[in-house]
Amino acid sequence: MSLVAVLPVKRFPSAKVRLANGGLSSAQRLALATGMLSDVLAALRRCSLVDDIVVVTSEPGAEALARGAGAQVVTDDPNEGHSDAAQRGIDWAVADGAFHTLLIAGDVPALDPAEIDSLIKSLADDTEVVIVPDRHGSGTNALILTPADVISPAFGEGSCERHQQLATDAGVQARVESSFGLGLDVDTADDLEALTAALEGAEPSVAPFTRAVIGRLGAR
Repeated sequence: MSLVAVLPVKRFPSAKVRLANGGLSSAQRLALATGMLSDVLAALRRCSLVDDIVVVTSEPGAEALARGAGAQVVTDDPNEGHSDAAQRGIDWAVADGAFHTLLIAGDVPALDPAEIDSLIKSLADDTEVVIVPDRHGSGTNALILTPADVISPAFGEGSCERHQQLATDAGVQARVESSFGLGLDVDTADDLEALTAALEGAEPSVAPFTRAVIGRLGAR
């Protein structure tokens, strides 16, 4: 049964605005967002159990990266939020015949393709929601839905608990799976420091585009 990965990607000019407090310029934040998305797309392409990838965006740069990686593109409404964009991707996946959807953030460049495949192998054959939280245990960096539209996503602060409640309300089993790589999203200067430290101890093949950007930033 097929699985489609869905990446909602908002406009780059508004990307990672909280990193401005860490001293990053708009050009540096743009480079970081682009590098992270490139790494996520490349890693998903290496997943043997991901059948297709769809990027939901109204950002021309993200669309170009998606098409270059062989992903599908669904047009986003820039006035809508992250969850609305995710729902557009779910609707596309369902129309394409997907049984599972993997909703994943575009800023988790340290994700491990083997770990993604392992999560997919563990999926139930009927109904299930799998939630992968951020490193703080509050947000949701990945969400696997079986069937593909079993719940509507509700991302944002506190979404890990919220997704569990949505699954309960729908009468669906939910499980939370921790992942070191998937947990490392980047919204703040502290997040960037945590990612940088993790990449220093990882194989050079992990997140090469993001590494290059961090090297130019002089991040430590």
